[in-house]
Amino acid sequence: MSGDTPQIPKHAGYRRLRSFQVAQLVYDVTARFCGRYIDRRSRTHDQMVQAARSGVQNIAEGSQASATSKKMEMKLTNVARASLEELRLDDEDYLRQRGLSVWPRDDDRRASLIARRCATADEVATWVAEVHGRHGRSGHARTSSPSTPSTPSTESTPSPPPTYPEIAANAALTLIAVAVSLLDRQLATQARAFEQEGGFTERLHRVRTQSRNRGKPAP
Repeated sequence: MSGDTPQIPKHAGYRRLRSFQVAQLVYDVTARFCGRYIDRRSRTHDQMVQAARSGVQNIAEGSQASATSKKMEMKLTNVARASLEELRLDDEDYLRQRGLSVWPRDDDRRASLIARRCATADEVATWVAEVHGRHGRSGHARTSSPSTPSTPSTESTPSPPPTYPEIAANAALTLIAVAVSLLDRQLATQARAFEQEGGFTERLHRVRTQSRNRGKPAP
């Protein structure tokens, strides 16, 4: 009936959550990064891919659990955040151990990637290549230098694909920061909802109370 408290409320679905969309992009970018720059046989490769996957999966599971357990929703959302923090450390370690730079939070390149609002790993890869083209391997502005004659390539030895590990890792870190920020807001919203509405047990109590009240004679 109109005005009744729903026992199991509807939710929009995790695919519409911006946090899920960005976390899924982080997963795709991480899988591509690890496949290109990290030995597939290493434990780090598996750990990074699994941490990225855990971020996506736990956002989805938390959204699904929200209908019957706000506590479980918050718990799984927090697990997703923790997984992305683990991935952030792995990306930072990758850069530090190779003498590459972690871009500061106010770096213009980070802002340009966020403004691009990439939806796919291919779009992120295009951005990485553009930054490399403008600034060079590390993404810093190019300085003029005397040109050197190029060595002719032989037909029997094709050139390997270009690699931009510093730019690619910092792109991943930028997207992780966006996802974590979104999850922080999501957790705050979930906490307020739980405080105001309670969980499944509280809603069930209200439904029972409403049902009993409807059966009482008018005073």
